[in-house]
Amino acid sequence: IMFGVGMAGVLIGDSVVFSAGYFFGEKILQNKFISKIITPARYEIVQEQFQKYGKWVVFMARFMPGLRTPVFLTAGISKRVSFLRFFVTDFLAAIISVPIWVYLGYYGASNFEQLKAWVVQGQISFFILLAIVILVLAVKIYRSRKIA
Repeated sequence: IMFGVGMAGVLIGDSVVFSAGYFFGEKILQNKFISKIITPARYEIVQEQFQKYGKWVVFMARFMPGLRTPVFLTAGISKRVSFLRFFVTDFLAAIISVPIWVYLGYYGASNFEQLKAWVVQGQISFFILLAIVILVLAVKIYRSRKIA
């Protein structure tokens, strides 16, 4: 069930972003919020990637958080990829990524106590390492002042 819900959410969300670019075109780039995410330089880079690699840019963007939305919006704006091709390519990429995230969520929920113990152990290790670094720096500073 979770796989189906995850796939539906991913495909609907991505389709909304693509459609916003498709229907509003370059005017959407003038929106204050969108213009902060998709600068003219980023837009140009994504356009070049579409020219070079075509629909594979959409496929690879699924695995690049932070670039996914600008790529999908640009795909819609540029109209270099039809909605059907976009949807199929996004679906094929989501078939790979969604099950991984669903499984990781299931694993995390099933092994919460173990994960919590790892986090605590990691925090303790981090603070011990931090204390050692501070101690080494303090000794170096002390020695350099004593020599001078």
